[in-house]
Amino acid sequence: MSEAATVVQSSSNSAGLSAQTIKELNTRYHPLGFEARLRKLYTDFRPEKIMITSSFAATSAYFLHIISRIRPEQVIFFIDTGFHFPETLLYRDYLVGLYHLKAEDVKADDYQHQYSEKEKLYETDPDFCCTINKINPLEAIKPNYDIWVSSLMSWQTDHRAGLDIFEERRGIIKFNPMIDVTREERDAYILEHKLPFHPLVAEGYSSIGCTHCTVKGEGRCGRWSGKPKTECGLHL
Repeated sequence: MSEAATVVQSSSNSAGLSAQTIKELNTRYHPLGFEARLRKLYTDFRPEKIMITSSFAATSAYFLHIISRIRPEQVIFFIDTGFHFPETLLYRDYLVGLYHLKAEDVKADDYQHQYSEKEKLYETDPDFCCTINKINPLEAIKPNYDIWVSSLMSWQTDHRAGLDIFEERRGIIKFNPMIDVTREERDAYILEHKLPFHPLVAEGYSSIGCTHCTVKGEGRCGRWSGKPKTECGLHL
């Protein structure tokens, strides 16, 4: 068993990994490609303690296609904000069937979601809306896991450009295996494997979130248009 696995299994909280251990993990994983990093993760850490989330948006098929080949039984958590485009929900169901994924929805408390809808927080206080409908539901399940795998890529935002493969983030170890994957590498893989894009991509949506906070645009320019906000807060 690797040193990383020993440290995690001996700790009740993944945040117990020392800064030195995280630094060593980054050094060990940096030379590897995206897929090799994922395969190594499942040998270095307990698979049942690995949490994976997906927005099932834009080009999520790239990430999910590889996950399904490495660990078909892996649960994929989808944060259902209650404000998704119908196309996103259809895309989720399509990919679940196509790759035989085990997807589970994570939702906000009904009362809190209804409050956010009634008060139109997506207009008046989008940060609070994201906290209710995205951050809090995920915070509720995070204590069950040691590692959180995301599909962030550095070219997407300035914030993401500063992230590493492993990092401690609000009480859990974040694993960003795609962080240095280029747009060209992603698109080449999608083309080679004939993966399906989210249906709204063809209509000019490059980044797809909730209906109230997403418009057409290149990159993440279509998210929270007219506001300084560029992240929902999950990855901050």
